[in-house]
Amino acid sequence: MGRSEKMPVAAGTQKNSWVIAPVDERVEPLARVLRIVPLVAQVLLNRGITEAAQGNVFLQPKLTELIRPAQMPGIEPAALRLRDAIEKKEKITVYGDYDVDGITGVSILWELLTLLGAQVDYYIPHRIEEGYGLNSEAVRSLAEAGTRLLITVDCGIAAFEAAAVARELGVDLIITDHHQLGDALPKAVAIVHPALEASYANQESAGALVAYKLAWAVAEQFSNGQRLDAKLRQFMLNATSLAAIGTVADVVDLRGENRVLTRFGLQALPESKLCGLRALIEATGLAGQGVDSYAIGFRLAPVLNAAGRMGHARLAVELLTSTSEVRARQIAEYLKEQNVQRQQCERKILKHACDLVLERGLSHPDRRSIVLAAEGWHTGVLGIVASRLVDKYYRPTIMINASPGENGTAQGSARSIEGFCMLSAIQACSSHLASFGGHKMAAGLTIHPNKIEPFAADFESYAADHLQEEDIVARLDIDALVPLRQFTKETINQLDLLGPFGQGNPKPVFATKGVRLIAAPRRVGTKGDHLQFAITDNTATIRCVGFRMGHLEKKLLDNEYFNIAYEAQLNHYNGNTSVEFITTDIQFE
Repeated sequence: MGRSEKMPVAAGTQKNSWVIAPVDERVEPLARVLRIVPLVAQVLLNRGITEAAQGNVFLQPKLTELIRPAQMPGIEPAALRLRDAIEKKEKITVYGDYDVDGITGVSILWELLTLLGAQVDYYIPHRIEEGYGLNSEAVRSLAEAGTRLLITVDCGIAAFEAAAVARELGVDLIITDHHQLGDALPKAVAIVHPALEASYANQESAGALVAYKLAWAVAEQFSNGQRLDAKLRQFMLNATSLAAIGTVADVVDLRGENRVLTRFGLQALPESKLCGLRALIEATGLAGQGVDSYAIGFRLAPVLNAAGRMGHARLAVELLTSTSEVRARQIAEYLKEQNVQRQQCERKILKHACDLVLERGLSHPDRRSIVLAAEGWHTGVLGIVASRLVDKYYRPTIMINASPGENGTAQGSARSIEGFCMLSAIQACSSHLASFGGHKMAAGLTIHPNKIEPFAADFESYAADHLQEEDIVARLDIDALVPLRQFTKETINQLDLLGPFGQGNPKPVFATKGVRLIAAPRRVGTKGDHLQFAITDNTATIRCVGFRMGHLEKKLLDNEYFNIAYEAQLNHYNGNTSVEFITTDIQFE
């Protein structure tokens, strides 16, 4: 396989560096064996699928390919302790993170334990008042309320103090998590974590999938071995939808087991037996449509996340575990309104942040990072705004609400770029921080307001030492250079078999060079932000949509030929089906 071709970025026009995968000599034989078009075989090879057997599994995944729960590190003592607690009617509390991964994982375990007759409740910490993870105060209050067994979901692997408090109060602790392991582990009855054994096949399990595996192991404890009782089997099938939502929302690698689970969870979503999921699908306008990973990431997950960002995430768990159609619809509509408020708040902070970036020269080519702080910023949306700034300026970004909380510290959220470990960077500057945690691409921190400035200076120094000029240019991976005639309806139907798309298995992006317009482009949308146009390369003509590309109208008219990168899809309108491109990038010679 040859080296990738790297196209230069036209100065002042594009921020993307196109990296085009070379044509692979194994395309034709793989296409013949799998009975697919060569373009789809090229995408499979780009994803590391080189053998026909791998290709068959990828194109036709089966639920039987899920890793058995017994193989998950630490799961046996956890399942046995849970069985004991259920049989003795001890009070169990499932304690989860406030994001979608935690919410869905808590819902899975709470539902399963309820089905088994356990005395069980759930607890979600308040994002702003309590912050991330298992905290000592919550452990104390739960112990006082009678909890004898505490199970974490999507958190706990670094909760040394809270784990010690649980032991001191006689509360048994089971930790289920997937975040990065430290040098030491908290003291607990059991720790269920994929990275405890390097040999475990799915190191990239989301928190919801770890919780799903524990639920599955407990279900086996109350069944005839691996063959689950009918009601438990049906529940575990239903729960694939919750685990899929958590997996997609947490942006873990969508290959291997994660892909199998997500594929089946998505298929089951529209017909879900869980009335909370049905209400959520209806509230987000997805009823009667297929729900794909894009719909989870941009429609369902933001509404679930709005509960924790703008209020309390406990409401989202109530939605997902509700047995009342009326109550579920009420919560779904309320969360939808909360999400609208979140969007408004996010837009306001984003505008302020962009103004500060320009005012302080943080987008200058010599700068390697962005650290911003202001009083009054809503802590619940800082992570999203940081992501938007990464999209816009392509630099590691930290957003801090400088208004101190009750303990005198300010809270911040960090988002990174490919190849820059945010956790390592923050750790290197941690002498300024009160606390921090996270992983390569995202992190959270607390800091005393008077230390923000020296922290920002040290963070920029660290970034300058670890990032070169070429590292802060966004990379656009392109699967193939393709003449337009290759995009038939059959080809696009085959490309759809490669889904669900997400981290590790992105939606294929293709490019065609030297195309031209066949008519004047048209600005569309309420503000004229988007563009509709049609192109040809003399082999075919295809209609294109460019979201947020309205500003390129004049440039397209001024350039006779240009290069275009796109995702291909089918447009179904008025009973007609045609090939359509969603434009990813346009480059001018």
